[in-house]
Amino acid sequence: MPNTVVVGAQWGDEGKGKIVDLLTAGADLVVRFQGGANAGHTLVVGGKQFICHLIPSGILHREKKCAIGNGVVLDPEVLLDEIDTLGAAGIPVTPERLSLSEKTHIIMPYHKAVDQAREAFKGRDTIGTTGRGIGPCYEDKVGRVGIRAVDLTEAAAFRRKLEANLKEKNFYLTNYLGASPLDIEKIFTDYMRMAERLTPYIRDLSYDFEAVRDRKGNILFEGAQGTHLDVDHGTYPYVTSSNPVSGTACSGSGVGPRELHHIVGIVKAYTTRVGGGPFITELHDENGDYIQQKGKEFGATTGRKRRCGWLDLVAVSDAARLNGLDSLAITKLDVLTGLKTLRICVGYQLDGQVIRKRPASLEKFARCLPVYKDVPGWSEDITGARHIDELPSATRQYLDIIEGVTGVPLSIVSVGAAREDTIVIKNPFAV
Repeated sequence: MPNTVVVGAQWGDEGKGKIVDLLTAGADLVVRFQGGANAGHTLVVGGKQFICHLIPSGILHREKKCAIGNGVVLDPEVLLDEIDTLGAAGIPVTPERLSLSEKTHIIMPYHKAVDQAREAFKGRDTIGTTGRGIGPCYEDKVGRVGIRAVDLTEAAAFRRKLEANLKEKNFYLTNYLGASPLDIEKIFTDYMRMAERLTPYIRDLSYDFEAVRDRKGNILFEGAQGTHLDVDHGTYPYVTSSNPVSGTACSGSGVGPRELHHIVGIVKAYTTRVGGGPFITELHDENGDYIQQKGKEFGATTGRKRRCGWLDLVAVSDAARLNGLDSLAITKLDVLTGLKTLRICVGYQLDGQVIRKRPASLEKFARCLPVYKDVPGWSEDITGARHIDELPSATRQYLDIIEGVTGVPLSIVSVGAAREDTIVIKNPFAV
C-alpha cells in the first residue's frame, strides 16, 4: 500500500498535472490537498487539452475516484463549471467518482471582491494575486469565521454565518477599499442553488481513505503551486496563501504521516514563475523568449505570460529538504532542445560568498547573483525516447547534474506534452 505525494519543487507550473495523470494508473484514489482555483493543471490526452483547476487530474481516468480535501479553499461556481465541462467532453464526474470534504472552506463573493479591491488599492505595490479570493478565504479560515462545505447542507446555519460575515466585509469594502457593497439576497440564492447540486458530493473523506487502506490500495496526493510559493517557506510575501509542501498532504486531507510512503518533486527543466517576486535566474534575452514561446509558458488559470529563466538547483535543493523528496520527475525537457548552450544555477553569490541555500531575507536575496555551470545543449528530437539510454549524451549529462547537485534520484522524465512522451525510470508506487 505505497501512497505517493506529488509536489512542485519550484514556483509552481512545473507540469504536475501530467505526472499526476501518469501516476493515476497505479492509484485507487487521487486527492487534492491544498490551494484553490488559482492553480491550473493542463493535460493533453488523446490530442485533447484539458485544464483542471480544482478537480484532481486523475479524473480523466474513468475507473478512478478523486477527492478534494479540507486543505483546499473551494469556489463552488468553478467546481460546477469543471464538472459540466468535463461531462460535455464525455467524462462523467458523479458523486461516485468525486468526493468533497465536508470540512473544505468555501470561497464567497466577498472574498473575491476584497482580493481584487486590495490589489487595486495597493497600486504598484501589488503582490500579483489571481484575484480569485484565495487569500481572503484562508484568512477567514484562520480567523474562525469561514464557511465550510458542510454549511452548504444547512441553509439556516449558512444564512446566519453569511449575514455576520457580509456585514463586516461590506463595511471594509466601502469604507476602506472604496469598493461597492455586495447583496446578501443574491449571494444566498446563488449559493443555495449551487448547494443543491453539490450536496451529494460532500462527505467525510476519512471513510474513503479507510476503505482504500483496508483493501491495501494506493492513494495519490496531489498538491498545487510549488514549494517556493509556500506561505511559510517561500519567497514571502510573494507567495500563495497555503502550504504546498508535502507535509500538508496529511493536514489537508486527513491522514497521518505514516500514510505517506514516497514523495515526488516535480521539476521543470528550466524555471518559471508568474506574478511578482524575486527570480535569480530570470532571462531577458533571446534565450528567455525561446523558452517562453516553445514552452507555451502562459498561466493555465490566468493566461498571464510566465517569466522564464535557467534551471535553479539551489531552489530545487531547498525543496528537496523541505519536502523530504524521495525522487524527482523532470518535465518539459524537450523545450530546451535547440539551445546551443545551457546554464544551470548551482549556487548563489551573496556579498562575495557562494551560498547553497536561498536567504529568507528578500533584501539579501535581491543581492544574490547566480553561480552557473555551463553545459552543451542538444539539437536532436527527444520526444520519441522511452528509455534514458535513448537520450543524447548532452541530455543525459544535464540530467546527471540535476541528480548530482540535489542528491535526489530521478524517477520520471517527460520528453513531450503527450501522456506517452515519458520515460519512467522507477515507479513511485513500487517502493
